Amino acid sequence: MKKNPKPSKNNSIKQKLWRDRYLLLLLLPGALYFLIYRYIPMVGILLAFKDYSPFIGFIDSPWVGLKYFRLIFEDAEVVQVIWNTLQISLLQIVFAFPISIILALMLNELRNQLYKRFLQSIVYMPHFLSWVVVVGITVIFLRSEGLVNNVLGTFLDINPIPFLTDPAMFKPIVILQVIWKESGWGTILFLAALSGISPHLYEAAVMDGASRMRQIWHITLPALKSTIVILLILRLGNVMDSGFEQIFLMLNPFNMESGNVLDTYVYFKGIQQANFSFATAVGLFKGIIGLILVVLANRLAKRFGEEGLY
Repeated sequence: MKKNPKPSKNNSIKQKLWRDRYLLLLLLPGALYFLIYRYIPMVGILLAFKDYSPFIGFIDSPWVGLKYFRLIFEDAEVVQVIWNTLQISLLQIVFAFPISIILALMLNELRNQLYKRFLQSIVYMPHFLSWVVVVGITVIFLRSEGLVNNVLGTFLDINPIPFLTDPAMFKPIVILQVIWKESGWGTILFLAALSGISPHLYEAAVMDGASRMRQIWHITLPALKSTIVILLILRLGNVMDSGFEQIFLMLNPFNMESGNVLDTYVYFKGIQQANFSFATAVGLFKGIIGLILVVLANRLAKRFGEEGLY
């Protein structure tokens, strides 16, 4: 008796593609977006290894190897910019990241669903404001003749404080802006994770006499642990990315030394001074550091028993 020939691997792949054709069609717009706007532009990374001149062209510009990467560490301004970037990113992780968790826990404890949805809508709203609006509100409140200084002068007889021009005030103001704008939106994933906790666990805890704080500590927080770890790993991947628009709008000649970060530095060097190769090298350096941090954080998470990103 002849055995039926096994289907070839190519035929099996074709069958799977035909079977999932509608899902692949739905995937197509997203795949095209990443291909056109993310992967194809990566050819421009070659500028970091060339002495690029717009008059010579991309192809004919001479190769210079790692010249611009060496300049990154020889330029004192770049070192200061990297330090500013790390400071702002770490402050966001330490202060802004936990606020979303705390806010999600507080919203989860509300029993009146109508009141809970109303508060959720309120805390989500700042996310939909552009940084132009947020910085505009900040300037109105904190300028020398603004509301805050008027209140301090009227009730406490304090001279106007230069919030917007004092370099020491730059980073705290930026962190407070991020907390106000993004903390509510950051609760979405945490609330989704909390919705998957079985009510029976809380009922059993109540039967054992656990207080509400004990329930949060032993049931709610462990349920959030994997979500917190994944989001923290992703956040570490962006540790060299402090956000261009917010920082750029907050910068002025007085706080430039304290507030200039890699994103704004690349803009000033690459666009305003037309030093495209050096700006590309800085951007590539930023991406490599982010990749290394994601890999290390993922391995560390797995070592402590978490799933990680991959």
